[in-house]
Amino acid sequence: MSISTKYNPTETEDKWYSYWLDKKFFHSEPDEREPYTIVIPPPNVTGVLHMGHMLNNTIQDVLIRKARMQGKNACWVPGTDHASIATEAKVVAMLKERGINKKDLSREEFLKYAWEWKEKYGGIILEQLKKLGASCDWDRTRFTMEDDMSEAVIDSFIHLYKKGWIYRGVRMVNWDPAGKTAVSDEEVIRKEVNQKLYYIKYLIAGTTDQFLTIATTRPETIMADAAICINPNDERFTHLKGKKVFVPLVNHEIPVIEDEYVDIEFGTGCLKVTPAHDLNDYELGVKHNLPVTDILNDDGTLNELAVILVGEDRFVARKKIAKMLEEAGHLEKVEDYKSQVGFSERTDAAIEPKLSMQWFVKMKEMAQPALDDVLNGDVNLIPNKFENTYRHWMENVRDWNISRQLWWGQQIPAWYDDKGNWVVAKTKDEALEEFWKKKNLEDAAADKAGFKKQLEPFLRQDEDVMDTWFSSWLWPISVFDGFKNPDNKDINYYYPTNDLVTAPEILFFWVARMIMAGHEFMGKKPFTNVYLTGIVRDKLGRKMSKSLGNSPDPIGLIEKYGADGVRVGMLMSSPAGNDLMFDEAYCEQGRNFANKIWNAFRLVKGWEVDENLENPNQQAITWFENRFNQALAEIESNFKQYRLSEALMDSYKLVWDDFCAWYLEMVKPAYQHPIDAETKAITIGYFEQILKLLHPFMPFLTEELYHDELFGERAEMDCCIVADYPVIGKADEQLLKEAELIKELISEIRNVRNTRQISPKDALPLSIKVNSGLDYEKWINIVFKLANISEVEIVNDKIPGAASFMVGNDEFFIVLNENVDLDAEKERLTKELHYLQGFLKSVDAKLSNERFVQNAKPEIIENERNKKADAESKIKTITESLALLEG
Repeated sequence: MSISTKYNPTETEDKWYSYWLDKKFFHSEPDEREPYTIVIPPPNVTGVLHMGHMLNNTIQDVLIRKARMQGKNACWVPGTDHASIATEAKVVAMLKERGINKKDLSREEFLKYAWEWKEKYGGIILEQLKKLGASCDWDRTRFTMEDDMSEAVIDSFIHLYKKGWIYRGVRMVNWDPAGKTAVSDEEVIRKEVNQKLYYIKYLIAGTTDQFLTIATTRPETIMADAAICINPNDERFTHLKGKKVFVPLVNHEIPVIEDEYVDIEFGTGCLKVTPAHDLNDYELGVKHNLPVTDILNDDGTLNELAVILVGEDRFVARKKIAKMLEEAGHLEKVEDYKSQVGFSERTDAAIEPKLSMQWFVKMKEMAQPALDDVLNGDVNLIPNKFENTYRHWMENVRDWNISRQLWWGQQIPAWYDDKGNWVVAKTKDEALEEFWKKKNLEDAAADKAGFKKQLEPFLRQDEDVMDTWFSSWLWPISVFDGFKNPDNKDINYYYPTNDLVTAPEILFFWVARMIMAGHEFMGKKPFTNVYLTGIVRDKLGRKMSKSLGNSPDPIGLIEKYGADGVRVGMLMSSPAGNDLMFDEAYCEQGRNFANKIWNAFRLVKGWEVDENLENPNQQAITWFENRFNQALAEIESNFKQYRLSEALMDSYKLVWDDFCAWYLEMVKPAYQHPIDAETKAITIGYFEQILKLLHPFMPFLTEELYHDELFGERAEMDCCIVADYPVIGKADEQLLKEAELIKELISEIRNVRNTRQISPKDALPLSIKVNSGLDYEKWINIVFKLANISEVEIVNDKIPGAASFMVGNDEFFIVLNENVDLDAEKERLTKELHYLQGFLKSVDAKLSNERFVQNAKPEIIENERNKKADAESKIKTITESLALLEG
């Protein structure tokens, strides 16, 4: 095929993605090959592609494409999460636009609208991932509320309940007043907020003018106060022991209690105890047997128990009650105050601590095998710096609140009769059977059919749904129908999976729980490696967000720079576990890299062959073969350590520097001259290997070039996506060291030209004083060609008046037609001498440091000693050169 002068991603991306799909290259079925499996962290159906998704899914695609090329049966399972809170909020907003209030709908009617919304918008993010080049097995796409997956959630609930690990009880939870549901600790985002600290005066009972003052950020909750607490060791308040005080405005009498929990230094040293609206206050209330008065509705407004400001929003009430306190003479002062406040991750509403009847899972026993997996290395956290955090979480695990006060999700399989009795069962019929079993134990003569018929009209299912994470913790099992059919071929072949790529912020409430579920329901871990990505930040270090307006549109970036350019840009600075300081310039660099490869291909494709010519480029060919093998070993080492950014940079340098800047320059024929057949054939072979090497990073460009006629006829299924990944060969380390010296020599000769403004067309004579034993003869053709040398002479002595420099231990001289500027040459050599002397001083300091010598690896110490010897040799040579110039 003909190749255009410029690479155009828009012409290749849709074409090849459709081709891959059509030929089923992404699809996997169990066979005799080694499986390599990744399950996607399912994005919310409410989501659209953002920069974090871009990074996460680029990494997954690189891993899956490489495994596929290495002959493994690669399976990347995609899917989406039903995201109870976020989706319900979206549906409620949609209904509001249509003039419909959720309160006016039955559960069935609401769910009908929710499914309508999901079908319309829920697949957007998966379609966007295709633009990125994600090679997921789309035939296996799953959704966490599919019938089979929902059934798995219900079954796992019943399983844990029967084991005694699920229970129902009133506990203090994080309440989201906007979503009107409980949320887990992990779904609460802590933010520093500018607040006010209100100093409120409480009248001491039995007096008319004596008060105690408390400091609080929440004056709107004083109506729920159950006590004032002082520290028994605080001498300032000994007179208050055993006393009572009146709550301002409502004139409610409450006791003064004592507890060392109170921080003497905070505020006034007196603490108002509001058990219904603060976790610590609740625990104090339990300890001191205090009454609990909840004055807030589910939506954050004040209820009738507040007595005053009923129906007002909590924050409106805060301002109003402050004014009322001031007018009544109960507000001593107000100060500015900063503190951490929890916000719902889903709705961004300020979290309200709330006592609520909820369902909980006991976590202690399930946590132990999941902790052991990480501590003994059966599950690897990459990077391992997260192990301590993981260990802390797992050793201090709390019971998991799994009920949510929503309609979108898997409904709790608990059933209630008209008296408040309940059973756990999968269906209504099974629930009736469970109630009968209880009844039958009490009255063996009871009529079973009559009992069920009488109870059935009163039977109702729990209104709550399960936490979304209670479905996604089953993800690696349920995507392969491991609950529906535990012995099916998919679960037995693909489970446990290989790699999980996700974000550190969900390490506990998704990753850890999946490991727990794996052991509980499958008897083994769900994956082996967990690659934890960093947060994508802007170049100022700020986390990217819509509110800051600092997050670019990923699809817009792909349209501008091409998917390959964006993938390269994302990976260039994204080491595992470290935040990525994203700059659009990286994507531009990625696009430039694609163009570099394109232009290099055009160069090779344009070479005309003369069959009569012999190959003059054997040394260059031998060098690049060794360099390719060396680079491939480095790249593979980085892959094994999940250092994908480094693997990409090694590939980038190999192609841009070694192949394009050096090898092609070494072998390309003179302008409008032909090339020998052998060199071109070998170069085409190298190029094909490079395309295979780059394919996981840059799938579209590499596939496009791979099918060029330069490589001959391609069969229909002969594609880069399934080509054999390059295999590491031997690398001659001595030859590669010599090559680096030759490249440095060429660069130094070019530098002489530049500093003296000598045209590249003017050939220069070169004299070499060989001190190293290097055989320059075999490299001389490359030096002649790339440095434009007219002749080379091996000399035994320095050449006075010549431009001189060193490469390694060898000395080089270029006799110029013009007179050398002795002063300039002295200045240059003196400058280099001072640098080397400073460098030697720093190396000597290291080697004389006993701690360094004792603790450093032997190879590092040897490297420092080599640096020292090299510097001393160069200093000696430069000193002699300066003496020669002086003489």
